[in-house]
Amino acid sequence: MRASNFITLALCAALTMAAGAGFESDILQTAGGKLRITFIGHGSLLFEAGGRTIYVDPDGRLADFAAMPKADLILVSHQHGDHFDPQAIAALRHETTEIFVSASCQPLPAGAGILNNGDRRESSGIVIEAVPAYNRVHLRPDGRPYHPRGEGNGFVLSFPGLRVYVAGDTENIPEMNELKDIDVAFLPMNIPYTMTPEMTALAARTLRPRILYPYHFSDTDPQRLVDLLRDEPAIEVRVRKMN
Repeated sequence: MRASNFITLALCAALTMAAGAGFESDILQTAGGKLRITFIGHGSLLFEAGGRTIYVDPDGRLADFAAMPKADLILVSHQHGDHFDPQAIAALRHETTEIFVSASCQPLPAGAGILNNGDRRESSGIVIEAVPAYNRVHLRPDGRPYHPRGEGNGFVLSFPGLRVYVAGDTENIPEMNELKDIDVAFLPMNIPYTMTPEMTALAARTLRPRILYPYHFSDTDPQRLVDLLRDEPAIEVRVRKMN
């Protein structure tokens, strides 16, 4: 069940600056307290809730991770260098950091667990679901998809009363129809690697999140997505510095 009372509070959250890092952050309210989302850039995100820090796809070209909060949990969606950065992982980890990566991330970081599409784990007080992320339309010159099916993951993170979907590098694939009660969605938008703004808008209409963050958009103008979803007042498109 969607926890609409918590999302109503989330819609009023103010844009802040992450302490000491200069990155934008939003603070959303969950049933378990505040969730701070820090927008590091491109595909890199930081979630902080309940005294726990969770990084998704930390990329050392975007931040000095040695100067950022140590990680309780690190999730890596797939093997490409703008998502899988062993040096960033090494800078963030401590003795009890949990790391989950796709099997395509080789060599595996020491102690890392593998998540495949459909796997489910609980860590740092949240439930993590690994969901498919792949291309069907955009292909390399040799005909191979930029992101073959089964190599990479998106993630659904279930905080108390709040479900966050971080899609990874994907197009608007049929499996999105199976994702239910998504409150907050991060959808990529750069061709040829992920989606056009039109594809992202279709994905948003499938998922129907209350808050939509375009991310991984490189040189794509996110205003195009805002314009495409003007007739969807129930979906708030929030543009942050994620190019």
